[in-house]
Amino acid sequence: MAALLMAVFANGLEPHEFTALTDAMLQSGARFPKGGHPPWIDKHSTGGVGDKVSLVLVPLMASCGVPVPTMAGRGLGHTGGTLDKLEAIPGFSTQLSMAAARAQMDRIGAFFMGATADIAPADRKLYALRDATGTIESIPLIAASIMSKKLAEGISGLVLDVKWGSGSFLPETDRAMELAKMMIEVGESRGCRCVALLTAMDRPLGRACGNALETAEAIAALRGEGPDDLMTVTYALGAEMLLLAGGAESAAGAHQILREAIGSGRAAEKFREMVDAQGGDPRVVDDPAILPRAPVEKILEANMDGYVRQVEPRIIGQAIVTMGGGRSAMDDAIDHAAGMVLSVKPGDVVEKGQPVARVAGRDVPTVERGLTALDRALRIGGERPSLTALISHRVTADGVAVVDH
Repeated sequence: MAALLMAVFANGLEPHEFTALTDAMLQSGARFPKGGHPPWIDKHSTGGVGDKVSLVLVPLMASCGVPVPTMAGRGLGHTGGTLDKLEAIPGFSTQLSMAAARAQMDRIGAFFMGATADIAPADRKLYALRDATGTIESIPLIAASIMSKKLAEGISGLVLDVKWGSGSFLPETDRAMELAKMMIEVGESRGCRCVALLTAMDRPLGRACGNALETAEAIAALRGEGPDDLMTVTYALGAEMLLLAGGAESAAGAHQILREAIGSGRAAEKFREMVDAQGGDPRVVDDPAILPRAPVEKILEANMDGYVRQVEPRIIGQAIVTMGGGRSAMDDAIDHAAGMVLSVKPGDVVEKGQPVARVAGRDVPTVERGLTALDRALRIGGERPSLTALISHRVTADGVAVVDH
């Protein structure tokens, strides 16, 4: 198997080979039966720094009548994981059985769970072997891993958030596009309608980076107080999910439905239901102070007047790992409270001495490590930077459209 993985890494796979691999991984374990009406629709992100979209999007969609079964992952390396963010909520359990998850879908319309030993067990074994053989960043192996688990959910539609940029594991746009097309092709061939949006990860998404801090920001977003970039990506993905589910006739109509669900409080209330159902403390929706808070916090100030030219996400993600808020290996314990909250974005004007970020950690040396890294990640200069589009492309089975949003 190691030889096979290295051959795939070096030479890629032909389309029929990729499909055969995905099917074999899917059929190696159990599957949810196909969702009923309305159809089950899910979303997958290839991961990045500050990406807490799933925590907002899943309850938002369920509050709009779109059932969302979500098998999510944990953070590894510089990218965070949805399960770690959720487990910052006291008592929240992501270890659901398939029967419990199905019952929650019938009752609430959504769940968050980790992959079980029953679902695509071949993928778990292959992933461990990919780590050992240095073949993690093979596009066919990435696509087969993602799609085998997503198709096991019994979904009728899937919206993919494919990240590109320095903070993603596929920095180049063409490689992100290749991954999107490959996942769409196998999904569509198996009766799952798919749409992918290519979104920028050359800066963190939102302001909070770190598990508990990101969960607090997601709750704020559900209450209508989310940062503009986070809400732009959330609404764009949500609109695609509504269209796939037949819950809206146009993108404009879908956006209106989503905004109304946030503004009315329905989305936040759905998240409260999910937290309560999965053993968490539902009071967190009204009082995020229940989340873990680091005992030491320090402020980083701008070192000069000028424009914020860059906020390098990979440096920030790696710094959070060194602060204990992420993992270098899957069995590492993490400090949910460690992280950073940025108060500026690329393109913002700042003055020397202006607070630009807050760093939180378990002790002074930990926070100092974070400050040192953040000082390298956040670059200020005299000229306004040219910014890449937050959402650059929309990819479907019919082709690619430039979004430039």
